Amino acid sequence: MKIKILLFLLSSFYVANAQSGQGIVGESNWFNGWTNFKAKTVEYAQANQILTGDIKENMTLTKGNVYLIMGTVHVANNVVLTIEPGTVIRGDYNSNGTLTIVKGAKIIAEGTETNPIVFTSNKPASERKPGDWGGVILMGDAPINRFGGVSASFYEPNPLYSSFGGTNESSDSGILKYVRIEFAGKKIDAKIALNGLTLVAVGNKTKIEYVQISFSSDDSIEIVGGNVDFSNIISYRCNDDDFDYSMGIQSTVNNSIVIRNPYASDNTRSRCFEIDSYDKIENYDPTKKKTYIKLNNVTMTNDEENTMGLVKEAISLKTDSFIEVNKCLVAGFSSFMALDDKYLSGDNFKKIKVSNSRVDSCTELFTNEALVKDQNANNWFMQSDKLLYITNNGINNLFMNNNVKKKPDFRLK
Repeated sequence: MKIKILLFLLSSFYVANAQSGQGIVGESNWFNGWTNFKAKTVEYAQANQILTGDIKENMTLTKGNVYLIMGTVHVANNVVLTIEPGTVIRGDYNSNGTLTIVKGAKIIAEGTETNPIVFTSNKPASERKPGDWGGVILMGDAPINRFGGVSASFYEPNPLYSSFGGTNESSDSGILKYVRIEFAGKKIDAKIALNGLTLVAVGNKTKIEYVQISFSSDDSIEIVGGNVDFSNIISYRCNDDDFDYSMGIQSTVNNSIVIRNPYASDNTRSRCFEIDSYDKIENYDPTKKKTYIKLNNVTMTNDEENTMGLVKEAISLKTDSFIEVNKCLVAGFSSFMALDDKYLSGDNFKKIKVSNSRVDSCTELFTNEALVKDQNANNWFMQSDKLLYITNNGINNLFMNNNVKKKPDFRLK
């Protein structure tokens, strides 16, 4: 009996300790059941239903069918697209299959832990690559930082469906829960590429949680304006940024993880988080909200212990943007945070809040965009009230299991 009580107390202590630590948390490994880190090994059934053109009536996609997205499919006319748990939707390579939820419409894609919804490439397993199809786009009427408060998406050439933005902070584009998005991000032209998931002017009634985005050729998630929150997101081995913010987005990311490969990157300086307030300075409206990002229990790590690869900074913070970092873990980068030069003078450090977070095995803490160390920033954030812990344990010693090929568990040991 005494042994059982002791084991119970030790277990309770461990759980309480884990819950108060840095990085992702959970009494159990919330990766179990719905994720897939070996997306090239799964053969899905061939599509027996085609989605094409415009969806203008409420529609339900069922688990008993496999769907092929051909071209850009618009969910329009304020209708709802519902997707049953366990449904597989494949994106066509030749026609750049893309699913766009137009402003006013909704997607209800609510899978379960044992029956996730999967968006993936239509190619055979061994031939799948990042950029095989367009990805998923949600458009809303929440505020954006741009003169006039509305804009037209450069991802969408059809003027009937390209408009986004407005004044509705409670805009509701639907639900994505227990969803995987794989091999998306196909290039439209030499300058524009789609992402795994694109959110433009999406409001705070939209629910994005338990979503894994893997092998995106561009960003895993690009967020343009709006005020949408995220929970339990996994970004795995994308080629550009994992979270790319702009146009005054107000967003909180809870209990989520970025897993980088140090040699997967494009030529635009890939980061876990790229945070900006405007796409072009001439479009910036100083009377509107600037981008403000809160990170709670977020883990950012390379899946190989190497800081010499292509991915240098974990976070890039641009001018006129704000960030709060709370109970986060950053491991294996050259720089924890790269700051625009405007932040490297005066009281601008006060716009950045870091608390109870850990930086492990990073070459530098704060640098400029050229990766030059800034000692003033380092001195500021190393003050005792900031609770920024510096360690050098190495990723192989931090996590319960960082081997993505064998049931990974990225909670701290």
